Amino acid sequence: MTENMGYRKYRTRRPWLRAGAPLVLVLVGLVAAAAVARAGDPLGRNTKGNGERVIADGVTIAGVPVGGYTAHQAASATEGAFAERLVLTIDRRTIRLVAPQRLGAHALVADAVAGALRAKPGENVELAVDVDHAQLQSYVASLSKRYAREARDAKVLLVKLRPVVKADEKGLSVRQRALFSELDTALTAGDRTPVRIPFKHTKPAVTASSFKSVIVIERSSNRLVVWDGKHRWGTFGVATGQAIYPTPLGQFAIVTKQENPWWYPPDSPWAAGLTPVPPGPGNPLGTRWMGLSAPGVGIHGTPDAASIGYSASHGCIRMRIPDAETVFAHVSVGTPVFIVPA
Repeated sequence: MTENMGYRKYRTRRPWLRAGAPLVLVLVGLVAAAAVARAGDPLGRNTKGNGERVIADGVTIAGVPVGGYTAHQAASATEGAFAERLVLTIDRRTIRLVAPQRLGAHALVADAVAGALRAKPGENVELAVDVDHAQLQSYVASLSKRYAREARDAKVLLVKLRPVVKADEKGLSVRQRALFSELDTALTAGDRTPVRIPFKHTKPAVTASSFKSVIVIERSSNRLVVWDGKHRWGTFGVATGQAIYPTPLGQFAIVTKQENPWWYPPDSPWAAGLTPVPPGPGNPLGTRWMGLSAPGVGIHGTPDAASIGYSASHGCIRMRIPDAETVFAHVSVGTPVFIVPA
């Protein structure tokens, strides 16, 4: 066509040709416009028969196919895909389906659709997501409250004068920071892969191994039995409190141990006028003192061996000095002590 036009440049044009040139150009333009309408706008600005614009073929929004859709249809498809609930699991069990909106997530669908209308065929348009972090943190905290389990301390019970240890149990707590991060990432990325709630174990303060020994004192029988687990380690004669100063009943623990202790007069009428006694022969506590969680009460040796087997003390549990030293060496602070009527 260039060569022909060059050729005509040097010819004398006929009058009808010069007058008809604009008409030819108009006709050519109309034909081209019709061809474009039939083939579609290569820039993606397609229209439907009613003139409404549609998105170019192959275009996706965050992976959701929207090619050939109007803006309204694309928005509906995108919102539907984004609204798909997140799956939360514990040990591969689905425990909760939660909508993104419940987690404070809001997709900027209008912006994505506008970008899709401008996109070239086959292009993927990202979907921006705003997340209200305060709302997401509130949800994570509520999950933690619901599924966390406090650790359970071991404890010892007395069954037919025999100690039975009830095992401890580890606790579970939700790793809130890790869960928050995983949910935030899933929401902003549009990922609907199941999210496993992360936990960490919490240790009990008292474990079963804490109860290496247990002491059972039978008040009426004036007998002290040391148990190691299910095995009777030793049995000893003791003196318990007089009727007017009874040894208390209940479950206690050794809270202090002293070798060669001082004896201090208690604030009681029977000790009025008495003075402290230093360690040595004649000390009312002998050579060992094991104080209990019962105020003013303890297990100790006594120089008065003749009182063993009787209700003769002012509330404490007396032992022969060698026996007290033997038990003292075997038990520790924290050892449970049961004092029963038997």
